[in-house]
Amino acid sequence: MTLAALMVTQAETLRSLFQTLTATSCPYQYNFHLHTICSDGQLTPQQVAQQAMIHGLKGFAITDHHALEGYFQARTYVEAYPGSDRPQVFTGIEITAQLLDTEVHILGYGFDPHAPILHLYAMGSAPQGELAAAERVIAVLHEAGGLAILAHPARYRLPAEQLIPAAIARGIDGIETYYCYGNPDPWQATPDTTAFLHQIALEHQLLETCGTDTHGQDILLRR
Repeated sequence: MTLAALMVTQAETLRSLFQTLTATSCPYQYNFHLHTICSDGQLTPQQVAQQAMIHGLKGFAITDHHALEGYFQARTYVEAYPGSDRPQVFTGIEITAQLLDTEVHILGYGFDPHAPILHLYAMGSAPQGELAAAERVIAVLHEAGGLAILAHPARYRLPAEQLIPAAIARGIDGIETYYCYGNPDPWQATPDTTAFLHQIALEHQLLETCGTDTHGQDILLRR
């Protein structure tokens, strides 16, 4: 299978998969928000992949800020192990963008990591000016064959009920519904916020994702 065909398959797989996720899908089945030393995390991509395999995850995505090297390293690590029970490693990235004059983060999944249009967004620093406009970031992810998701919608200066409709108008595919807004151990998607965001997603037929947003030493926790 060519890389282009693989990426189409990833996006299609994720579109279907995101429609099945619940508040308990993360962190022991799937984790679509992980950071490594390739941006501002503490784990190497290999350590993330190793933990994902130890915990028996079915799939995960490294979403480093404006960087893709973590994906390549994690995929190489997982593919080196024999057997068919390995987790699927999906392409991922987190891009800083401007929406309603507010800084937000947009997660990209299932895209072609070699797409030239992504180059300016994977150089290690946040985009500036017109490149940072949410509609531009979303369009770039779509052109690269991927999906665009509004990360942790309830963490921004403006409320989710303002930002989500604005993101929808600009072409967003979904929201990160299942997210921990505190740092409890064990990790848990914040119940009230999750219920609120899930209802919005249903009303607007949005895809819903989950992830720990790990920056520390344990992929089961946010910190």
